[in-house]
Amino acid sequence: MPSLKSLRLRINSVKSTQKITSAMKMVAASKLRRAQLQAEAARPYAERMERMLGTLATSVTGSSAPKLLVGTGRDQIHLLLPVTADRGLAGAFNTNIGRLTRNIARRLEAEGKTVRIMPIGRKGRDYLRRELASRIGEDVSFAGRKSIGYADAEAIAQRIAAMVEAGEVDVVTVVYNRFHSVLSQIPTETRLVPAPVPETASVAAGGYVEVEPNEEEVLAKLLPQNLAVQVYRALLESAAGENGARMTAMDNATRNAGDMIKRLTLNYNRARQANITRELIEIISGAEAL
Repeated sequence: MPSLKSLRLRINSVKSTQKITSAMKMVAASKLRRAQLQAEAARPYAERMERMLGTLATSVTGSSAPKLLVGTGRDQIHLLLPVTADRGLAGAFNTNIGRLTRNIARRLEAEGKTVRIMPIGRKGRDYLRRELASRIGEDVSFAGRKSIGYADAEAIAQRIAAMVEAGEVDVVTVVYNRFHSVLSQIPTETRLVPAPVPETASVAAGGYVEVEPNEEEVLAKLLPQNLAVQVYRALLESAAGENGARMTAMDNATRNAGDMIKRLTLNYNRARQANITRELIEIISGAEAL
């Protein structure tokens, strides 16, 4: 049986850990509300942007169609954008995205495609380096940043647009955790290039839409903005999911620490009682010997 001193040290150590996990839970909870509101507010805008893009896309075909809309005309080089956190201690939040990205890459390579990966977040980069290091090019990290703004998503979108225009990639897919609830984050893959056109996208039920100055010029402005909006949406969803996952993980860790403290305290009391009983027996035995 461990000594009383070792049990006391371990109890104090677990109590210190419990204080840390409890504090991290409260911090994550305080950040979650704002991140959740931002993610939910971005959804309608992103969805309406897609619908408007779909309406315009039906009237633009052929060689005049922008590459961000229809792609390069090939389906050979795929760029994956896994969005993860820069910090851990969030349960399976980062691992789920790393695993899904790995499975997508393996499936594409089995079909004879070339895969390139641009990780957004250090945890995703570190996870994918174990098996897919040769596919990883530049990466994006927001470590040390208090918040992520639209300008950050716009910078990423500009990199993607430049790669598509240069013919370096044909298809772009973002992989992220969509925030569903504090307890649930859904790993999601969304194609960015070619821009997904909803099947219902038409000139709304037979109506006629007139665009000024013309569809090509409007799309030239709309497509880069839509790309940035979709990336920003993925970043916001991931940020909300990260805080929800971390809050849940730290809550579980705090509860587990409490259970461990109870077990260690029980063992400590038993050991202490055994020592007292042994000492009493020794005293009584010594007195009888005299």
